[in-house]
Amino acid sequence: MPVVKFAKHAPLLLALWLLAGCQGGMAPVAFHAEGRPAKLSDWHVVEVRGGKLQLNDGVVPYDLATPLFTDYAHKLRTVWMPKGTAAKYHPTDTFDFPVGTVISKTFYYPRTGKGGATDVTRNDDYSRDFAGQGLDLANVHLIETRILVHRADGWAALPYVWNEAQTEATLARTGAVIPLTLVDAQPAAGQPAREDFNYVVPDESQCQSCHAQDWVDRKIHPIGPKARHLNKDYHYADGAQNQLAHLAAVGYLDGLPAPAELPREASWKDEHAPLDARARAYLDINCGHCHNGNGAANTTGLSLTYDTPEDRHLGICKPPTAAGQGTGDHLFDIVPGQPDDSILPYRLASKEPGVMMPEIGRSTVHREGVALIKAWIAAQPGTCVAIH
Repeated sequence: MPVVKFAKHAPLLLALWLLAGCQGGMAPVAFHAEGRPAKLSDWHVVEVRGGKLQLNDGVVPYDLATPLFTDYAHKLRTVWMPKGTAAKYHPTDTFDFPVGTVISKTFYYPRTGKGGATDVTRNDDYSRDFAGQGLDLANVHLIETRILVHRADGWAALPYVWNEAQTEATLARTGAVIPLTLVDAQPAAGQPAREDFNYVVPDESQCQSCHAQDWVDRKIHPIGPKARHLNKDYHYADGAQNQLAHLAAVGYLDGLPAPAELPREASWKDEHAPLDARARAYLDINCGHCHNGNGAANTTGLSLTYDTPEDRHLGICKPPTAAGQGTGDHLFDIVPGQPDDSILPYRLASKEPGVMMPEIGRSTVHREGVALIKAWIAAQPGTCVAIH
């Protein structure tokens, strides 16, 4: 009888088993060659399953030696490429990614463990964020995921905002404003324990303003995936490995030179690294995509890329190209030895429209970043002479 009973229900049991298998895994990553999918899950790059934001097969996480500051948000970056394709290595510029590449960047905050739903933690500690290579939703609150997809006609940027239930993110073409409160369990002297701010999800045109590194053709490109930013170890699910070596090993990067030939940028937080290297890395990733010879800020004459000579091009004793409130009545972008008389940290420390730099991408001041740039300027020798 048991054998007969099993045979009778075998098709149903098989169907249930197959369904359970489908629910336990994701559909393959979907490259959308055109259009704007309404949901993040339409891409099948990262999805919420079992209380975790999980990465699909072939989706490789990565991070940067020095990341772009975004209101203290933590970030999970991933890249996926179609089978049989790979990016081409470049020593200085963004890698040449094949058509079909999908890059994602999920912005999130550590949960406070108490307080309201809009309370998030201000810290740089990633130790409790991850579950394998994905994110543990018991410890983090998802805000948005941005997709950069390489189509036949170029890159397209699509922002998706996570719902309150933390189950799905939907397309927000016109951006979004999300009220949040940064909570600091151990605030620095003179700083508040709580800071209310509006987290701003950029619209499609704002995405272009940062990612269009050449202001003539205005084509957008990824900012982070460059050799100098990626030349560091990442703690993958099966152990730590150099990110560039890992990308080459999984078939996602062609033309990787010997390790000794790879450029490396400092971590801005690494107090064992030279102060100059830390500050230049910070300016390169936060400012260099606009402040370069071809960028949106090329008319200012101020270049903040990693390879800018340490002279007037970098702002040392350089008067601003235009007067106004953005100068704070200071005469030079950088006055060696005098950060409080320099325009650069003045603008980094502002939240006022028309003064703050970067102009978009943040609503709060990166206290630690400003302190780094001030320390760098304070250590510079020399002086400036004002010409009247």
